[in-house]
Amino acid sequence: MKNKKNNELAVCGFAAVKTLEKNDSSRIKRLYFTQERAALFGGLCKDMSKRKAPYNIVKETSELEKLCGSIHHQGVVAMIEAPEVKELDSDTVEGWIDNNEDALLLDHVGNANNLGAIVRSAAFFGIRNIIIPQDEAQSSITTSSYRVAEGGMEYVNIFSVQSIENLLQAIDGKIVRIGTDLHAKKNVGEIRNICGDKPAIVILGNEENGISEVVRKNCDDLVIIPFSGMTIGRASPVDSLNVAQAASIILYELNKK
Repeated sequence: MKNKKNNELAVCGFAAVKTLEKNDSSRIKRLYFTQERAALFGGLCKDMSKRKAPYNIVKETSELEKLCGSIHHQGVVAMIEAPEVKELDSDTVEGWIDNNEDALLLDHVGNANNLGAIVRSAAFFGIRNIIIPQDEAQSSITTSSYRVAEGGMEYVNIFSVQSIENLLQAIDGKIVRIGTDLHAKKNVGEIRNICGDKPAIVILGNEENGISEVVRKNCDDLVIIPFSGMTIGRASPVDSLNVAQAASIILYELNKK
């Protein structure tokens, strides 16, 4: 939940706030927590006291709900400056190429919880770069995505692009472009062979439509997560995995590179 007047974002959830404290406690402008959580934030309170930043024990959990707009606050809410999603530039992309860094591109994944879960998996598997389109249909950094990421937001870089098509065309021949598609002929276990010694950008689509046609046309390869019965031509009992679940499997394979 954003406080537009103060340009703040509410970060809730124990793991998310503790990771903020561990990585850079100075980002926390205000802190609110229940009596039950008080002993767990003693060090942070001392730090905030030194820099004269306010912190308070709330009497009712409803106060936390008002701050973050969620009942899933886990007894603590930290207010930070609203994160800026920087636009991806050519210098950053060149750095990925030089350092053989992989990236994940989300093609209009609109659910904030899914974005948070994807960020959590990316952090777990050491994939630091995530790209999202500058579009209302794409979820950005929110209170919900921060909480679901369980601290993962502190370990990834999220960039935005005006045009996915232009980005994919600009990196042609420099970074391997891998799309996920239910009709792909190659399975996700082949990612290492597909990439060779080049970095990769893996594109995940939304759950309703998958990757868009323009993305599909600008991919070097398409991969699918094999399902039960696939090798003998049997249909899957469900159409697809949740996009966040799919991301975990794909990032696991990408991490083998």
